[in-house]
This record gives sequence, C-alpha cells and structure tokens, in this order.
Amino acid sequence: MNDAANHTPATPPKPAILSERWRLAVLEREQVLQLGFMSAIIGLIFVLFHLLGNAVEHNVDSRSAFSWMMSRWTDSISYGGADYSHGKLIPLLSLAVLWYRRRELIAAPKQICQWGLAVIVLALLIHWLGVKIQQTRLSLFALIMLLWGVPFYFFGWQVARQLIFPAAYLIFCIPLTFLDTLSFPLRIFATSFSTHVANALGIGVYSSGSQILSDVSGGLKFDVADPCSGLRSLLAMLAVTAGYAYFTQKTLLKQWTLFLVGIPLALAGNSARIISIIIVSAAFGEKAALKIYHDYSGYIMFIVAVSLMVGVGALLNMDYRKQWRRARGWLLAREGAAEGR
Repeated sequence: MNDAANHTPATPPKPAILSERWRLAVLEREQVLQLGFMSAIIGLIFVLFHLLGNAVEHNVDSRSAFSWMMSRWTDSISYGGADYSHGKLIPLLSLAVLWYRRRELIAAPKQICQWGLAVIVLALLIHWLGVKIQQTRLSLFALIMLLWGVPFYFFGWQVARQLIFPAAYLIFCIPLTFLDTLSFPLRIFATSFSTHVANALGIGVYSSGSQILSDVSGGLKFDVADPCSGLRSLLAMLAVTAGYAYFTQKTLLKQWTLFLVGIPLALAGNSARIISIIIVSAAFGEKAALKIYHDYSGYIMFIVAVSLMVGVGALLNMDYRKQWRRARGWLLAREGAAEGR
C-alpha cells in the first residue's frame, strides 16, 4: 500500500487551555505580538493626546485634551450655556455596545487592512491641524478616528464595520460649542409655541421676545433663558435616541429616521415643560410655578420626549401589512355577521 494513503492531513493544534474554570486559552505567538503591538499603539495614543492634545488656554491649564473635554462636561456657564454633563456616560454606553456585539466581533474574519493605516495617518494629520489652530474639538475627533482606525488596520473591515457605531457614538463626548449659537432661536421658538398652546388651552398669556407674560393680577412673568432654551435637552435627547435606535431598529434607514426625529421630539418635550409651568402658574400662582415647580419640571420634558421616542420607534417597527390584513379580516367578519342577521 502507498505510504501516503496511511497519513491523514495534519490539523493545526488547538490552543491549550490554561484554566478549565475560566476557559483561558494560550494565544499563538502571532496573536500575542499583534495584541501587544496594538496595546502599545493605544498607549502611545493616550500619551499623545494627554501631553500634546490641547493648545487652548481658556479655562484649562493643561495640555491634555482629556482634561479640556472633562472640564467642559462640568461647566455649563463659561462656554455659552449648553450642558454637556451627559458626556461622561457616553464612553460607558459605547463599551456596552462592544459587549453587546462581542460574539460578532469574535466571529468576524480578521486580517491586516492597509485602509486602516490610511485612516490612522489621516487622523494624526487632523490632530496636528487641531493643535496648530487651537481647536481641541478637531483633536478629539481625530482621537475617535484613531480608536476606530487601529482595529481597522489590525483586524480588517469585518471588525471595523462592527465598530462604526460605538466609535461614532463617542462624538457625543465632544463639546460642540458652535451649537450654542442655536440657543437664542430655540428660546424664541419655545416661547412662541408655548404661548400659542397656552392660549389654545384658555390661559391668557403673550410673548415679548423670550418672555412669557400675563396681564392678570399676580400673573406670570417668565423669561425663557438659555437653560430653558432646550439646547441641553436636545443634545442629551439625541444621544439617547441614537442608542435607542441602534438597539431597537432593524435597518439603517429606520435607525437614521428615528435619530433625526429626536430633534423635534426634544423640542416637543421642552415645550411641554414650559407649558406645564404656565399651567401651574395659572392654577397655583407664579411663586409656586417658578420657585417650587420649575426646578423639577425637567422630568416632564424627558418623560414626554422619551415616551414619544418609544412611540415613534414602535411605529417604525410595526408590520403594516400584517395590521392591514387583520383590519381587513375584522371588517369582512363584521360585514358577514351583518348580512347573516
């Protein structure tokens, strides 16, 4: 007999198990080198953005882009009135998405991709530009590109595709202070809309600029200031809606639709809050509305906005053909019952 027929093809040995309890496997030499090299790069990225990430001296005596960003999360006055305190929760939600997608990430085929190296080089150029023109936001955006580009280079597109949302979601960490210019238009919109709704409910108020006034003795005098403009709730609501759309909507079109709908939902929630202040003022007086109820009325905004978000999400996920067949069957059954009488 031929000796070749007696030999079966050699199969690559499986990694040994270090711990049966914890299922720890021995990595191959190539995997160890790859993980070690990537860890070193991530460490260098941290050092780069911590020591040479910020050239702006305003309010932050530090070269760290992380310090600049975290100072912005805790300051709602010096930068124009918007509130970015939700920023500290964004990295935790991105990590939760990674955990949620862990099986897909492990199962995805992995290979070196040169396009990832191009993303890394572009991100470093954007960071250099951000430091030169003293725009730390550009450097933070470059950091997000690097956090996506490094795995893209080492593991390829199939892994990078799974990381698009958790990486892009980190944009909500960046203080987008140019949006503060929207504060005044939002104040005027909230004032005008709330006044019209209150009048439709039979409560006599009128607007003057960003103020809501009443001619009734002991009536309301309420200024819709920057904190009441709805900008802070708009930014927070967009972050919430983005996460909710990602987990609940099945197609990219539906995810983007629900995300963009978050803008009018946030405006509706803020208007509901102001209208509730007007109603409390009409029922119990200005003191009760502005000194007692006002500080807790923010819950009204989120209850309304989140409820609308869940409702819109349910409408997007509804099987309208199935619902039509049910309604048609019910109508036919009603007609049959009526004819049999």
